[in-house]
Amino acid sequence: MSEMKKDEIAEDQAQIGEEAVEEVSEVMAEELAQLRAERDEFKDRFMRALADAENARKRGERDRREAEQYGGSKLARDLLPVYDNLRRALDAANEEQREIASALIEGVELTLRELVHVFTKHGIQPVSPAVGEAFDPQIHQAMFEAPVPGTKAGDIIQVMTEGFLLHDRLLRPAQVGVSSTPKS
Repeated sequence: MSEMKKDEIAEDQAQIGEEAVEEVSEVMAEELAQLRAERDEFKDRFMRALADAENARKRGERDRREAEQYGGSKLARDLLPVYDNLRRALDAANEEQREIASALIEGVELTLRELVHVFTKHGIQPVSPAVGEAFDPQIHQAMFEAPVPGTKAGDIIQVMTEGFLLHDRLLRPAQVGVSSTPKS
């Protein structure tokens, strides 16, 4: 073969090699771009899964704390009438009855004190409004309204039953009578 032919063949081979290298480079660049996109997608999925797991852990912890604090609220609500009845029994006894049945009255007082102690131990506090305080719809329930001279509208004029809080949640509002605008 002639020297010129050999040069042409070498040149053709070099050109074919460069084109092959360019094709391989393009294919590798596309594959690299696809791999980066796939990596970014997996990273995003991983971060979302991690955030979901963290949120689930926090939600579970919050639910556990709430169940611990407020899990007995149904039982506590069911015991409130017992408290009310013991209180009414003591309020109904006059001095003569207290003298005659002092041991019975003392037993009822001790039972009421023990119930209040158990309530306190479990985070149940009474809401005991006084006559003359302002009505608060967050912790009081108005049972009636009446115009009473010498009061302002919204003042508590009578307390029927005490309310109760379980930690910071209202178990039962205090039932009260409220003054309406007094007639002059």
